[in-house]
Amino acid sequence: MAVKKLNKKEWTKDGRKWIFYDYIKNLDGSRRKYKSKRFFTKSEALYAEREFLITNTNYTKQNRNMTFKDLYKLYYQYKRDKVKITTLKTYQDRLKFFKNLENIKLKDFNITHFEIWKNEINSLCLSTTYKNNIFKFLKSLLNYATKWYNFNFLSTYNKMTNFTNPNETQKEMKFFTFEEFKQFISVENDILYKTMYEMFYYCGLRRGELRGLTWQDINFDNHTLRVTKNIVNINGDEGKHYIVTTPKTRSSFRTIPIPKVLFNDLNQLFHIIQTHPLFDCTWYVFGDANPITNGKIRYRKNKLCKLAKVKQIRIHDFRHSCASLLINSNASITLVAKYLGHTKINETLNTYSHFFKNQMDEIINIIDKLN
Repeated sequence: MAVKKLNKKEWTKDGRKWIFYDYIKNLDGSRRKYKSKRFFTKSEALYAEREFLITNTNYTKQNRNMTFKDLYKLYYQYKRDKVKITTLKTYQDRLKFFKNLENIKLKDFNITHFEIWKNEINSLCLSTTYKNNIFKFLKSLLNYATKWYNFNFLSTYNKMTNFTNPNETQKEMKFFTFEEFKQFISVENDILYKTMYEMFYYCGLRRGELRGLTWQDINFDNHTLRVTKNIVNINGDEGKHYIVTTPKTRSSFRTIPIPKVLFNDLNQLFHIIQTHPLFDCTWYVFGDANPITNGKIRYRKNKLCKLAKVKQIRIHDFRHSCASLLINSNASITLVAKYLGHTKINETLNTYSHFFKNQMDEIINIIDKLN
């Protein structure tokens, strides 16, 4: 290290002109140039130099043997108060894909490690999109290590490439047509479940949004409902422990109108529920003091599909069904995006572009008629 007096043109306005500088080692063994801030006197620069040397040496020794497993723990703790609980759950889910990297020291990580890891991920029955989401998480970890612990992955990072599969066919999106839904709902006699699946189909709510609805969110005078909450299970999908969070995005906060058929059933359900001696308006619409479980929603759906002799779809596919119903009824893309709580219209277009085929054909018919 060295202390240096700067040229006069490099002095600060208040007269600070001394610095210290050196080439220091990163945790991965590479070197980088470090130049301090400016000081008034040489003594001040020398004192700061000694403090920096002690701190930097201890810091390097402490973290030089950091592994991917250590990095993940640090990253998770860093993010705990910065992202939603749903995002933290995603981080936990991603961890299983890095088992074969967890004992590798970050200073030793190279393109060979990456290619071996990539081949292992490629061997899993996952979509290319999902694989690239895992890859994106790996890059987030590396960027965190670079920013906070001075690792340098540049030579490896520039060689890392996305997952591709030119032969992959797009998975067909499942949904109920209006006729299929009417057949499905016709075999349900319980007003609670009938109302619930109608709300999934006609309102396009996400599962957590529907579970989070309380009777306070229903405006019977204006025939509207408010989406302001989201239910997230803590210990697995079937766990009884849950937390109440905000919806997925800011655009997911929304007030939407209730169709007549749903409103009538919702009104009937309310009159039944409110006779309960412990009823409170803070009760969940589908549940009581606690929301209905994911298991009950899924089990009943599977049973009804068999009884109605219609195809099995996921709970989230009711949301796709709602989008299909709206789009094929010539609803504008702007309104569909707002109704579903999408952040951007592009999200709606990219997800449901195939549903717009009928509207595209109509555009051609208009042009043909003009000619």
